[in-house]
Amino acid sequence: MDLPQLSGLTVYPGSLVETEGMTCFLASQGDGKRRLGVLGEAAGLEGQRQGQLLLCPLSRANAAMLCTRLAWLRPVPLGLHISVGFGDRLGLATPGHVRAARRFNTIDPIFAQQSVRESTRTGRTPREVLDDAMWGLFQEGWRERWGADADHLKSVADADSFVDAGYTLFTIDPGDQVDDAAQSAAPAELEAKVSDLPWQRLEDTARGMEERYLGQSFDLGDFALVLDREMLWRAAAKYGRAVDHTVRMYRHLVSRLEPGSFELEVSVDETAVPTSPAEHLFVATELRRLGVRWVSLAPRFVGRFEKGVDYIGDPETFAAEFARHAAVAQEMGPYKLSLHSGSDKFSIYPAVARLAGELFHLKTAGTSYLEALRNISQVDPAFFREILTLARARYETDRATYHLSAQLDRVPAEETLADKDLPGLLEQPDGRQVLHVTFGSVLDRFRDRLLATLYRHQERYYSLLEAHLARHLAFFAG
Repeated sequence: MDLPQLSGLTVYPGSLVETEGMTCFLASQGDGKRRLGVLGEAAGLEGQRQGQLLLCPLSRANAAMLCTRLAWLRPVPLGLHISVGFGDRLGLATPGHVRAARRFNTIDPIFAQQSVRESTRTGRTPREVLDDAMWGLFQEGWRERWGADADHLKSVADADSFVDAGYTLFTIDPGDQVDDAAQSAAPAELEAKVSDLPWQRLEDTARGMEERYLGQSFDLGDFALVLDREMLWRAAAKYGRAVDHTVRMYRHLVSRLEPGSFELEVSVDETAVPTSPAEHLFVATELRRLGVRWVSLAPRFVGRFEKGVDYIGDPETFAAEFARHAAVAQEMGPYKLSLHSGSDKFSIYPAVARLAGELFHLKTAGTSYLEALRNISQVDPAFFREILTLARARYETDRATYHLSAQLDRVPAEETLADKDLPGLLEQPDGRQVLHVTFGSVLDRFRDRLLATLYRHQERYYSLLEAHLARHLAFFAG
């Protein structure tokens, strides 16, 4: 059967599926929209008849119905296996992500990953993010398991919208409850901080805590951890409220979701002061005592993990600390260590791969948006110049919620660059960061134009994504 002739559309060949009396596929129109084409049994799907073919919009209702027919379109928990989160701020990147993931079948992908912060700036709902990922993997014919990550959740209200949408990994971010000042607090101030902890909700007392830790040696393979009273109290003051917040969020998720239908990640990476291995041990011990079960944990590692650029710090110091964190995760779980703001950290990937093995999760996000801008710089330099001008104007405002070192005076103004030099701006650390964190402002002004341009040059975009992300995955493919 000649589907293109029958539909009058351009059919994505990887999407073609024949099952239970139904043939379906994804196809594109010249107006920049895709359609679901269905032949045969199409009960529950909404669309318009074109002869024997039903052409359906990529609506929420049709996504839900198709997922009931094709099980591989639904995300699932991924367990203790190496995994990578592919963030997509635009809703168009999943085909490129799939192509990268296919090259490394030992790594489980999370194709839907978005934080509340990003959702606010992109104007997309959790369900839209999940559906966009689903249509993208359907387009490419992905039939393996995949996950969906509700990233950096800070409140029950935030979590509920992702629960309702069908996410399978919930990343709890209690960073606002981490007390970095406890690291250097004077003795009297430290005692006050510990006394003020929510002991009743923690189902504990200061004395009970001391009895569990003091005088104990925690054997972690190549080394042991012994917490003296000051170390313990500083760990409790720093992370006690974060533990309490995580427990409450976890118990809420348990009340909403079926056992085995979701996984938890704990993230304390967005704080000013690194998490020591002893503090990591304290957090894991307390969460386990309170009945929390998690699949991955993201400490605040030593050094700086800024958006869109390589690791800033000494790789050898990082490797030594990472080894100790990996030992804690193995002993206290096992569970995966999660590397947030993890894209482009090429200088430390070899150490991570060697030390973590299967127990590792990598999160990427804005790097896919930067590849979209690379595409724009190549196919429409004038448009890229407009984006750059806006990004420079908005940077000081939009950087507020990120830890960055980019300086505007190190980012060339658009009028100083020839067209051939524009893509090179995406290799320059300051330029990458300025463009990376201003995505919300760019979408506010240029969303439709940006998406239309990428759609017209979608194969180029997919190729850029595949090459860039495959460079990441190659370190962890085993």
